[in-house]
Amino acid sequence: MMYLALGVLGLVLVLLIVTDGSGNVGGIESDQLASLAVTGTFLTLVVAGFWHQFRDRMGESLKALLIWGVLGLALVIGYAYREQAREVGARVMSELRPGTAVKGPGGTVTVTRSSGGEFTVRAEVNGRTQPFMFDTGASAVVLTAENAEALGIRPADSAFNVRVSTANGVALAAPILLDSLSVGTITERNIPAMVSRPGALSGNLLGQSFLNRLPSYEVRGDRLILRGS
Repeated sequence: MMYLALGVLGLVLVLLIVTDGSGNVGGIESDQLASLAVTGTFLTLVVAGFWHQFRDRMGESLKALLIWGVLGLALVIGYAYREQAREVGARVMSELRPGTAVKGPGGTVTVTRSSGGEFTVRAEVNGRTQPFMFDTGASAVVLTAENAEALGIRPADSAFNVRVSTANGVALAAPILLDSLSVGTITERNIPAMVSRPGALSGNLLGQSFLNRLPSYEVRGDRLILRGS
């Protein structure tokens, strides 16, 4: 291959000398022909060098080609199925960390039941993450006084004058309005909520003032499925 390239280069040089570097050869301008000849010879020598190394180390070269081929195929497959890969990753995360909201088809969000048997939902209140107990018996979203304070919400003592029904009974709470409450990809704004008296509740409650905003929600086995609008 190398001798052939050198022979072609020599032939081009002879033609250029014969034509005195003027006019064209075979419809190609002389300077273009010279440039093509030099470039082609250089590329041929490079390929010949790689081929020489490949031939001398055939086993290692084939192994390297196979590895790169498999990696390339994996990248192509990963890109083609990237959405499915994200969904599988999210499901694995929900199993490892119950309460994590997993995006599903049709605007749904799924939360896995915790080992204690309840649904602990990780939600964002005014942009900050808070854990909530899923409680259909709660008439409203309820924050503990401690968690509300962490969000900068501090109702006056006189504001705790509303009775709130929960799964554990009735508690006095102060009415507030949350700018936003998000569970996964579901976001509702201007949510009426309550802040319980200090020590009255052990955790936040995800109640009906949020749940009633949703088109639907259901418990299916160990999965809580919320449907956003």
